[in-house]
Amino acid sequence: MAEIVLFHHIQGLTPGVVVFAEKLRGFGHTVHTPDLFESRTFASIDEGLEYAKQVSFDELMHRAVATVEALPNELVYAGFSMGVMPSQRLAQTREGARGALLFHAAVSPELFGGWPVAVPVQIHSMDADPYFEEDDRAAANAIVAQAERGELFLYSGDQHLFTDDSLDAYDADAAALLLERTKTFLADL
Repeated sequence: MAEIVLFHHIQGLTPGVVVFAEKLRGFGHTVHTPDLFESRTFASIDEGLEYAKQVSFDELMHRAVATVEALPNELVYAGFSMGVMPSQRLAQTREGARGALLFHAAVSPELFGGWPVAVPVQIHSMDADPYFEEDDRAAANAIVAQAERGELFLYSGDQHLFTDDSLDAYDADAAALLLERTKTFLADL
């Protein structure tokens, strides 16, 4: 079983993120869900983005990195949208990473020095997600190309946070398939 750090999206540690973490725990994994927004959640992406800008993305990254300092190195780093940034950074730069799960976003692997070949990765997005456009898609393709075991899954639709069952963007069928693929990925580590 894996030990996972799951970083929330721009709307905060919503009930839907907590439910997703519980599903992973149900598969036998240990899952940490750091709250980078200190108990704040937001009704929209724009409201969450405004808060993140006030706090600063540098501060949020600092909080994310600090949450793993006391944890073992052999972690799987997972993140939803905004949470992909710390997940990807830690998977690429922290020794011992077992894998990465990047949901709804990706950034250029060169931002953190290139994807480590031996770190498995799965990236998931909807094919018409307006937030997963050229840059994210190009980054996802670059990561998959650099990883010895990398997969990009695109689901039919245009919703961004389709895995969060507490949001209007939730897509039960796509989320169930993503969860099944995540379960397989984790079982193979």
